[in-house]
Amino acid sequence: MSSQYSGTVIQRTGARISAFVESWMPSPFVFAIGLTYVVFLSGLLVEGRSPVEMVQFWQDGFWNLLSFGMQMVLILATGYVLAYHPLVQRGIDRLTAVPSTGPQAVVLVGAVSMVVAWIQWGLGLIVGAILAREMGRRAHERQITVHYPLLCVAGYMGLGLTWHWGLAASGPLLMNTPGNVFIKAGIVDGLVSTSQTIFHPYTLALVVLGIAYSLGVLYVLTPPESESEPITAFLDEPERSASGDRSPQRSNDPDDQSEGGWTTGRVLGGLLALGGVLVTIATFVTEGLGALNLDVVNFGMLFVGLALYSAPQAYQSAFDEAITATSGIVLQFPFYAGIMGMMNASGLSATIADQLIAISTPTTFPAIAWLTAGIVNVFVPSGGGEWTVIGPSILTAAADLGVPVGQATVAYAVGDAHTNLLQPFWALPLLGITGMAARDVFGYAVTMLLALIPFLAVALIVIPY
Repeated sequence: MSSQYSGTVIQRTGARISAFVESWMPSPFVFAIGLTYVVFLSGLLVEGRSPVEMVQFWQDGFWNLLSFGMQMVLILATGYVLAYHPLVQRGIDRLTAVPSTGPQAVVLVGAVSMVVAWIQWGLGLIVGAILAREMGRRAHERQITVHYPLLCVAGYMGLGLTWHWGLAASGPLLMNTPGNVFIKAGIVDGLVSTSQTIFHPYTLALVVLGIAYSLGVLYVLTPPESESEPITAFLDEPERSASGDRSPQRSNDPDDQSEGGWTTGRVLGGLLALGGVLVTIATFVTEGLGALNLDVVNFGMLFVGLALYSAPQAYQSAFDEAITATSGIVLQFPFYAGIMGMMNASGLSATIADQLIAISTPTTFPAIAWLTAGIVNVFVPSGGGEWTVIGPSILTAAADLGVPVGQATVAYAVGDAHTNLLQPFWALPLLGITGMAARDVFGYAVTMLLALIPFLAVALIVIPY
């Protein structure tokens, strides 16, 4: 993009921020390695720890998120599998035919991403990525000028705002998981129902207003046609992407290819899927929406996927592709667990949380919790893992100030999501699907992060709980 920008003040500001970030943004794995050194040195300088201690903290924490990491991989993988189902693909094809201008295309992708991520963040991330690429391709075919980097950011907005207020929100769901670390530590007396977090009117108001505000920003931020870079500026052949025809093929196994074997597999898979779906429904019928937790979400999504694909081998093929899409997360999760180990054991995370919370009042506490979570999320981009690190400080301060535990959890949740617009870890699947580098996308992601600050600072405080 040229050094001279046209358009409105907002458009020119977005273009300048994008150009600046493009010049320094490292790859996601290098970003994680850099953060490792930052936290290591901070432990030495701020907490007075020795190098040997920090290395030990790093090693001790390296594998601490294996169980939680598997839960996150399953959420992402099941979302990926559902997003590539032919039924979802046909819906995406219809959506790409709707916009007639570049700003409309960006807004539509952002709306779908944020709504679907509220339902299930893994599904929202993949659907947003597929829709962004397909929208860019279809816009090229229809000769509609749309800025592809911003289109990709729109597809990532569900991870940058709504996911941690939604049905698969790891922090709130962890609070409602039996035997969680907060109960064991005596920080809370028992389970915190999702009626106090995800389904509370406070949270639902934040979701609706946040989506509306974000869509308005995306619309006014869209560059003029003269400054827009279409998909052809980044991809050599903007033909139908991998999302266009990804229905899993039948197995090469002769037993599965035979009519009897294929039919038997579908019957057995269908009956098991039906059983799993019925068990999930029964769980909510008997326990209500308060039964929602990470295990229930993964259980339900696994069997909904099997029900849609019906044939076990087709479902297996879809998962083969899904697991490939999670490879960057599988690689980097232990490194972030090591970072979390250093921050937690050295006392650095508690120091950050305590210093910020110390200046809060009952009125400003939600905004301070949001800022605290946002800062820590840059170093520990794991909603549930991060919550186990700073949650004790946040919830203890909330109790002292008389702030409801549900409100404190929700305020934390948006801070964790918000700085995903700076931290590229969870964008790895989107970058792979859209064919973009982190530096090409995160200029506008950072612009959206900055644009959301005034809204969140006011909304978290003004909206009553």
